[in-house]
Amino acid sequence: MGFLDTIRRWRLTQKGFSLGRKRRVHEENAALQALEDSPFVRLALYITFAVASAVLVLKASPGATFSTEPFKGMLYGFALALTALAMFHVGHQGISRKNSRVILVLGGLIGHLLIVRLVMTLADAGSIQEIYRYLFVPCALAPMLHGILLGRTVGGFSAVYVSLIGALLVPSSDVMNYLIVSLVAGMTAVLCTDKVRRRVQLLRAGIYVGIVTVGLALVLGKLDAMSIFGEESMSRIQILATGSGIAFATALVTAMIISGLLPMFEGVFHLTTDISWLELSDLNHKLLKRMQLEAPGTFHHSLVVAALSEAAAESIGANAPMCRVCAYFHDVGKLKKAAYFIENQHDDRENSHDTLTPTMSALIIIAHVKDGVDLAVKHKLNPRIIQVIQEHHGDSLVYFFYRKAQEQKKADMEKVDRRIENPEDLPKVEEKSFRYPGPRPSTRESGIICLADTIESASRTLRKPTPAKIRALVEELVRAKINDGQLDGCPLTLGELALIKASFSKTLHSMMHSRIDFPKPDEKNGGTRRGSSSMNGRDPNAEGRLSTVTERAN
Repeated sequence: MGFLDTIRRWRLTQKGFSLGRKRRVHEENAALQALEDSPFVRLALYITFAVASAVLVLKASPGATFSTEPFKGMLYGFALALTALAMFHVGHQGISRKNSRVILVLGGLIGHLLIVRLVMTLADAGSIQEIYRYLFVPCALAPMLHGILLGRTVGGFSAVYVSLIGALLVPSSDVMNYLIVSLVAGMTAVLCTDKVRRRVQLLRAGIYVGIVTVGLALVLGKLDAMSIFGEESMSRIQILATGSGIAFATALVTAMIISGLLPMFEGVFHLTTDISWLELSDLNHKLLKRMQLEAPGTFHHSLVVAALSEAAAESIGANAPMCRVCAYFHDVGKLKKAAYFIENQHDDRENSHDTLTPTMSALIIIAHVKDGVDLAVKHKLNPRIIQVIQEHHGDSLVYFFYRKAQEQKKADMEKVDRRIENPEDLPKVEEKSFRYPGPRPSTRESGIICLADTIESASRTLRKPTPAKIRALVEELVRAKINDGQLDGCPLTLGELALIKASFSKTLHSMMHSRIDFPKPDEKNGGTRRGSSSMNGRDPNAEGRLSTVTERAN
């Protein structure tokens, strides 16, 4: 098919109907997508994880719990692995349907357990002192990594099962101690890395994990702080200081390793953290700089949509940084024909659509979605941004030009009745020709931006906006989107829509609030006009009152 398309474009180019260039489209590799969705690949990954967990326990260090009964330990490891797989498959269906996510989760668990086994082996060999055995285990590794990339629930899942399966790799006398330290430290890492937006937060989380680990070691008697003033007080102080240093160093190194490897994991598994979204929100991006110069009205519109979307996403717990960045780029396709969009037209210039038919005008308006995808793919923007560009209008109707086409056809039909026009010469007005290509919004973030885009554009028509007018406008436009089916594929609930509408109304009201008129000086009398305070008059408090008015106006 690709070769035939090339031949067709070449023939059209020869006839002058094409520039010979193929429009860029965002498509997934078919083979990779098949592997991503294959249930057989998923089953193979599950079996590999279960077997690997059993083998880790079977070949555990000599001091491990089941070193004397290896096959019994292997059975326990296999059973815990099956339990973990069942909980993961049932409790995290959105993630377990994608094989790349399965590799990330299960591979992270196996990697964490391999490090636990290595530390225990070194301790049994005498390379690590037994008293510091648990302080060298990076208990936060898998929970912190999964919590940042996939969310708190997956991070909590990792904390539980690296603790349970890892307990089979430690000496039987210390199973409970390991379970407590690993589980609490892992959960601390997950809770401290929720909605991480700066890398320094990872280091802060590492410090908290170190504090918790040291505290638990003291409570469990591993560092024996209660004997610090005994006969061997100096050695006790040394043990406490060394143990605390090891615990903090392990936690901080874990946080730094995860911080450094995050970009690699995001690229390999096609994930985007809040840290990356904030980095992408830089307004100095090449496309945004072009928009500021070539389509300033569209740029301002995008900034307002970003503010509306971010606030609404915060109100329902959606991805606010993602909404902000995607809103910046959602109308980037208007750069191709910026003058044909009303926000970029000047009052003293002729409207570019005045010389076009309604059908042609609608085609130009609709094309900004495909042009936006073209530019986004060319500049290698994040796939989630491209998805929002495609979905932010859904398959909605370009109503203004559709109505204009109907009115024009009605006028032409009157000419037919007067036998001025031939009915066969009249163009057909089909609704599908005035609809965007879609698809409709499929995520909460796409749905929010779809609504914010429509509401921001319509809010410009409000005269003397009041809170009641703004609420009525928001309610009407959201209801129209729902009635048109634009939110049918979007997982927004009615409760979330109510919060979104309230957020839109609040944000718009804060943006469109009325201002106090400035007192204007009277040129004839050298003072101020009636109703304002005089700067040169007899009132000694005039200057103070005018400065107060100025502060309120600004």
